[in-house]
Amino acid sequence: MAGPKLHSNYVRSAHIVKLYFVRTAHIMPGMIDRTANLLGVVGLAVSDRIEDTARDILNHAGETPAALVVIGYGSGPSNDQLRRVLGLSHPGTVRLIDRLVADGLVERRKARDKRAIALHLTARGQVLREKLLAGRIAAIRSLLLPLTDAEQEAFAVLLHKMLTSMDTTETERRTLCRLCDNRICTNCPIPADELAKT
Repeated sequence: MAGPKLHSNYVRSAHIVKLYFVRTAHIMPGMIDRTANLLGVVGLAVSDRIEDTARDILNHAGETPAALVVIGYGSGPSNDQLRRVLGLSHPGTVRLIDRLVADGLVERRKARDKRAIALHLTARGQVLREKLLAGRIAAIRSLLLPLTDAEQEAFAVLLHKMLTSMDTTETERRTLCRLCDNRICTNCPIPADELAKT
């Protein structure tokens, strides 16, 4: 009599284990999708706040703020180097630089090799860049206020892990960090200080 009972228990246990894995297989993609959905909303909230801040400070959005940040690294990028970081067309980059020059924020100088033009911020451009970087951090910081110090630390670790795992080229890394203040991150996962070598 023990044999059939044992077999029955075995079948029941195997069925429970199978149900667990079937349910888990359905739950995991759902959990990932929910997390991805929430992350997408947070990403839009961050993007909107940065854009609003840039518009308040510069009266321009789009790639204008990023151009000021990238040029402000002080390496004197050329139009083409800036174009690649911002992901713009050549004509689009020329128009952007023309506007920044007309606004008194950027100036064109002779590059070291004398064959190209190097872009540099004017004193006014540098002041607005600092306001932009400070405004960006302030706008994002407010989203983190509901988190405790421990939660913020854990979140930072997770963000670092996500960024480190991204398979990116050097140009893509520079594009991702085109609005970063590289003085803040001492252990950048991208790293942002590659922008300074543009």
